[in-house]
Amino acid sequence: MISFFSKLSLNNTPKPPVEIAKPAYMDKSATLEELGYRDENDLRETIYDFLRTIRDPEKPSTLEDLKVVYEEGIFVKEPTADKVPVLRVEYNPTVPHCSLATLIGLCIRIKILRSIHHPVKLDVYIKKGAHTTEDEINKQINDKERIAAAMENPNLRNLVENCIADEE
Repeated sequence: MISFFSKLSLNNTPKPPVEIAKPAYMDKSATLEELGYRDENDLRETIYDFLRTIRDPEKPSTLEDLKVVYEEGIFVKEPTADKVPVLRVEYNPTVPHCSLATLIGLCIRIKILRSIHHPVKLDVYIKKGAHTTEDEINKQINDKERIAAAMENPNLRNLVENCIADEE
């Protein structure tokens, strides 16, 4: 009698395990070229293309229109020891006391992390001297636990989703 839980095999020879190749974007040690970029400038341009469409939370303009994000504010740094690309994105709030600077930084971080499909170390910073509380905001937008907590808040999540939604 065959048990319901036993394996049924006609020749009782074990099959070799099937190896599935991981795509380059899942490999932490992949080079920029293996990830699909020609060079660092190509990665920088790709990131800028993601950011330029983010809408300002208060105004009917994009962050590019308001010059909050700019291509010169995207830096591709030396990769980590296991070749993960390191990106630094700098942004410039419209006024030194902008009350939405943290939300804008959160939008930038979420847009990049959702748009790029490979591991990346991402640092998002306010341009030096551009905001009265830049140190506190920089700490908040680069803290994974604070980011996760912010995105659990339904009202804040909806604001971010509306700002980063692609135009149709």
